[in-house]
Amino acid sequence: MFTGLVEELGKIESFTRQGGAARVTVVAPQVTGRVCIGDSVAVDGVCLTVTTVEGDQFTADVMPQTLTLSTLGGLSAGCVVNVERAITPTRQLGGHLVQGHVDAVGLLLARRPGDQCEVLRISLPPQLAMYVVPQGPIAVDGVSLTVVGVGGRWFDVSLIPTTLRDTGLGAKPTGAAVNLEADVLSKYMYRHLQHYLSHHPLLPYGVSERAR
Repeated sequence: MFTGLVEELGKIESFTRQGGAARVTVVAPQVTGRVCIGDSVAVDGVCLTVTTVEGDQFTADVMPQTLTLSTLGGLSAGCVVNVERAITPTRQLGGHLVQGHVDAVGLLLARRPGDQCEVLRISLPPQLAMYVVPQGPIAVDGVSLTVVGVGGRWFDVSLIPTTLRDTGLGAKPTGAAVNLEADVLSKYMYRHLQHYLSHHPLLPYGVSERAR
């Protein structure tokens, strides 16, 4: 579990395909100095397990499904990525609960500079539409952000100067793909509501259970 507060901008040292999977090595001195083999680390919002730690870099394996459902399949040496260690009970939860399980990939449609912020418009995949609401949380490339606007096929998020400076979203060009993870609480709520309505269908207004 993560907070969506990026700890460091890492740099891809190598990305090697291994059949349908891959192995990625990330240079991230701050994070690497505080992780061990077996720890979970989010790379651009994708939860990976550290397999080796050497100097200022760590290595992780990337499974075929992860390559299919996220942007990690497009990584190459030199790419900059957002890196965050898994949260511990003693760390402050400053963002929102982020699992590191990417739901879909969106496209950065536009960037609009504003006063002390920049608004990013991102395409909204249909399967996430029911979870994205104004003022609600969403993780974009592992960054915890607040939705400031929603349309039929897009949503807007606002980035403060710190986020622009300290995460990869600050330099992400229009048209780039980004990893999206909806709020896990919204997903559970939607699922429970679906289950409830399948067993307790809503009645037309004014019709009581007894009348039916």
